Amino acid sequence: MSIERSTKEKILELLQQDKNEILSGEFLATKFNVSRAAIWKSISALRSEGFIIEGTQHSGYKLLGSSDVFSKEIFQKEFFKNFPQYKKSHIECFEKIDSTMIYCKKILSASGSLHDSADEFTKSGKKFHKSIFVAESQTAGKGRIDRTFYSPAKSGIYFSLIYSPKGGITNPAKLTAFSAVAVCRAITKLFDATPSIKWINDVFVNDKKICGILTEGFMNFETSKIESAIIGIGINIFENSIFKSKGISDKVGSILSTKQNDKTTVSRAELAATIIGELFSILDNENIHDEIFDEYKKLSFIIGKDIQVIPIIGDENSSYKARAVSIDKNANLVVKLLDGTKKTLSSGEVSILPE
Repeated sequence: MSIERSTKEKILELLQQDKNEILSGEFLATKFNVSRAAIWKSISALRSEGFIIEGTQHSGYKLLGSSDVFSKEIFQKEFFKNFPQYKKSHIECFEKIDSTMIYCKKILSASGSLHDSADEFTKSGKKFHKSIFVAESQTAGKGRIDRTFYSPAKSGIYFSLIYSPKGGITNPAKLTAFSAVAVCRAITKLFDATPSIKWINDVFVNDKKICGILTEGFMNFETSKIESAIIGIGINIFENSIFKSKGISDKVGSILSTKQNDKTTVSRAELAATIIGELFSILDNENIHDEIFDEYKKLSFIIGKDIQVIPIIGDENSSYKARAVSIDKNANLVVKLLDGTKKTLSSGEVSILPE
């Protein structure tokens, strides 16, 4: 690593630590044993990357709280700081991409099997199991049944993970449920917000959807086994006018309101790192999975509610009314029909009926 690059990193770290302090060029030059010209060059480089830094060589420098630059370097720092056990994870970050889900599918298609005949990792398996692909914006983000998931720049964070455990994927719905818990844990930890879950893949804050989760299996055609899963998570942090222009602002929201945007000290990198670390920690500890389902049930806001069930998504004629009774250990929704009989749903779509 070059001296200039190292100096830039150190300056950024110090500015982030002392956001209320104005640090003079002379102080920084002395601290890092470089010239004031080198300090100015590093400050200019940081500004070109998008960091909002007030001040000049003569007045000193201050990093504004509204700076929220995302980069692989910043994400890794946040991720490895709190979850050092995942330092070997393969990570790729994009300023813009069509879809991280599409990208992961291409990787898996090109990589061949991630497991050999003895169910041990191949070279590709060692590289891509628990790999992370993060984007600042997507041009073709998708939700369930190919619905559009709007992924504008500077307002959220969007990422996909490849998960390929021994034995393959037996229940993708579990991964979706665990992901929803991880998202709620991260939001609760980092923001003054109370998240809740709508079965099975949506996270809500203030009665609006702020996060969608999509889990898709990837089959190994040699073994006819679902070998891997791609878990896609898109989360809206800041309000964006696109939701209003698309006519969905009554249903889709964000963690923060416009008034909160400039006050938050939580970066998109920190949120993404916290969600992914929480999810990996859950997946790695099978002994707590029953507890995670209990947590998922407590976070769910549809249990005990009268709902409209569409068992075949997109087919309105298949819908019926029921009451949500419980969620079982496989992330299935248990409902009671009007005649008193019960059904267990492993897929489908539900909406809460007005009281």
